[in-house]
Amino acid sequence: MLDIVWEERYEIRQQLGKKAGRRTLLAWDNQTQELVVIKLLSFGNDLEWEDFKLFEREATTLKSLSHPAIPQYLNYFEVNSPNNKGFALVQSYIAANSLEEHLKAGRTFTESEVKEIAKDILGILTYLHQHQPPIIHRDIKPSNILLTNSSTSDKGEVYLVDFGSVQTLAAREGGTITVVGTYGYMPPEQFGGRAVPASDLYSLGATLIYLVTGVHPADLPQTDLRLEFEQFTNISPGFSRWLKLLTEPSLNRRLSSAEAALKALENPLENAISVVPKKPSGSKVILNKKADFLEINISAGLQPHILFFSWFAIAWNSGVFLWTITALFAVPFGMNLFFILFSLPFWGVGIGMILEIIFSLFGKSVFHLNQQEISLIYKLFGLKLKFRPGISTLFSFKFNPRSMPREEINKLELVELAEGNPWAIAIWAGMQEYQFGHGLTPPEIEWLAAEISDWLNLPIQTKKLPSD
Repeated sequence: MLDIVWEERYEIRQQLGKKAGRRTLLAWDNQTQELVVIKLLSFGNDLEWEDFKLFEREATTLKSLSHPAIPQYLNYFEVNSPNNKGFALVQSYIAANSLEEHLKAGRTFTESEVKEIAKDILGILTYLHQHQPPIIHRDIKPSNILLTNSSTSDKGEVYLVDFGSVQTLAAREGGTITVVGTYGYMPPEQFGGRAVPASDLYSLGATLIYLVTGVHPADLPQTDLRLEFEQFTNISPGFSRWLKLLTEPSLNRRLSSAEAALKALENPLENAISVVPKKPSGSKVILNKKADFLEINISAGLQPHILFFSWFAIAWNSGVFLWTITALFAVPFGMNLFFILFSLPFWGVGIGMILEIIFSLFGKSVFHLNQQEISLIYKLFGLKLKFRPGISTLFSFKFNPRSMPREEINKLELVELAEGNPWAIAIWAGMQEYQFGHGLTPPEIEWLAAEISDWLNLPIQTKKLPSD
């Protein structure tokens, strides 16, 4: 293939890459006297219609783009030579090594350099995602980001290449979804064939984590699909938290746009609240959040599930009452004692239901964090209680957790009864668990968890309760 000439102008010089049905070639353009890159899609038994569709989409997309950090579309033609038959896409050549090549050559990146690379890529993604229709790259990874060598203290120029997996939202809405991407850099939704602008943010986050750790994302430990990378690097807590927001498995908790990600990276203190969900409208939860303390007052009030629970409690207690009355007056003396004793646990459950309803209507949970300690207090009619009234208290004697030093806090969890259905918030300080938020709606629980995560600079994990 080398030294042959296509279209009477492109002299093939070198093969840059190869995979099934595709080749990437370096060529000399005799017309412009410049080096160019030619991507060749070859006809063959392994060529599928989807390959051709993606190749054409790449050409069409590049033709519509004009950005200094993206290869420029130059030409598109059919190859029909004795040794090669297919289609060729010609684009501008960028004299730079990929981040993958830099890493393999032994280069390491400082936190400052990685942040600058992140800003450059986010600028490119902002351009792509604001395009009409929005363009999603779907394959951001170290080998698709080029970085020029710099003779100064600067990191060099950054380029985003290889749009072979590109997708427009118009294409996604109008046809069949194809799963493309690279394992380790793909967000969970992309495995299901769904890609949105925030999907590129996940891939970028995984790429940056590779730069700061030197460990491929697929080789990092995971907890609930979250990449656990802190032990492999020395980056600042703020940057670590930002990377976790980028690689959050749940789309609802991930940074939603390149603009928001760039804003949060450049102004972590001023814009920290911008990466936290807004308070759900209609919520009666009171949040006081300052630099030196955070306090949450939860008064659930009258909610639909309380009405149902109240009717159930009335039916339960009425049944137990009738059972007890029958045992007292309709059962022979001596035997009725046994039936009365048998009814005591049922009375316990009934009383617990009543206490649960009273606390839900008139009680208050006060969660408090400051620079010294963490505490959780229950109040009823203004009085501090030693426990949260309810069924569980009667049978497990679960009293208020004692206050603990703030430095003992090690985990923040969303407690889920089912997948994606948060039921409560749990914070662990040492071996002590602080669980609250029962009776709130899922949006309220997710909002409060995000606020606590922001204040503590602690990632949110997920704990699933057994379904039976």
